[in-house]
Amino acid sequence: MRLGFELWLYRDVTSRSVFPNRRYAAGAVCKSTARLDGKTVLITGANTGIGKETALDLAVRGARVIMACRNVEKGEEAAASIRAAYSEAKVEVRELDLADTCSIRAFAQKFLREVNHLHILINNAGVMMCPYTKTVDGFEMHIGVNHLGHFLLTYLLIGLLRRSAPARVLVVSSLAHNFGWIRFHDLHSQGSYNSGLAYCQSKLANVLFARELARRLKGTNVTVNSVHPGTVNSDLTRHSTLMMILFTVFSVFLKTPLEGAQTSVYCAVAEELHSVSGKHFSDCAPAFVAPQGRSEETASKLWDVSCELLGIDWD
Repeated sequence: MRLGFELWLYRDVTSRSVFPNRRYAAGAVCKSTARLDGKTVLITGANTGIGKETALDLAVRGARVIMACRNVEKGEEAAASIRAAYSEAKVEVRELDLADTCSIRAFAQKFLREVNHLHILINNAGVMMCPYTKTVDGFEMHIGVNHLGHFLLTYLLIGLLRRSAPARVLVVSSLAHNFGWIRFHDLHSQGSYNSGLAYCQSKLANVLFARELARRLKGTNVTVNSVHPGTVNSDLTRHSTLMMILFTVFSVFLKTPLEGAQTSVYCAVAEELHSVSGKHFSDCAPAFVAPQGRSEETASKLWDVSCELLGIDWD
């Protein structure tokens, strides 16, 4: 069964450029033509950027795509643009605020009542270099949204994923994990705060979470992998004026959201990855993981600390 012609044409045209540097920056393209008919996908932060492009790709493959968004209005606009690009898209929007554990629990409760299967969970949403703020529950915003919010969401949906197996969990991380350290003595940056370092810590937490969850789910037919989408020109830099200027000036060297979504799509659909778990991918291929991201001791400790902060018991 072939990939929808509309998406193939869209990807082919947008990946071409008269600039050699632009072609290099675009990175790899997911070449899998796998269909997802009858499959259900949940993507957080799907109203913009790589989340939206991932939602479009998977919808064209026949999946029912549930777009979990903090801003429902923007989510509905994104869903409408996806339907405009592909009239047969089965996309729906649900409210989810990863900075509020009550919102996460309410979302999961309603989701479990209304959705019978979940085959692919893509923990995509995130914040980057925002001013020092705390979530509703008092967590520093980067670690609270990028890690703890997705940790809790996955915990609440893991039973459904296991019952729907074979299933896949993807955690969107970043090359920035190389520069991160888990500051257990000051996880919420109350002693000192640097927005860049807080972001790097949260991206390292993503890698460690994916590896530890993969270890704990071994033999369940639910795989877990993390993804570095590349340096993508998106609104993720909206909290940093300097980053916005740099991204604008050097945009020709950056990936578009469509290009940045390719590794997420690859890890979600590639047949050859059906049993691959606990790995990190970039440009549709296995990627380097920093030593601190390979530490089993750190991963286990982060798991325990996360459970304690969230008030859950996840053995």
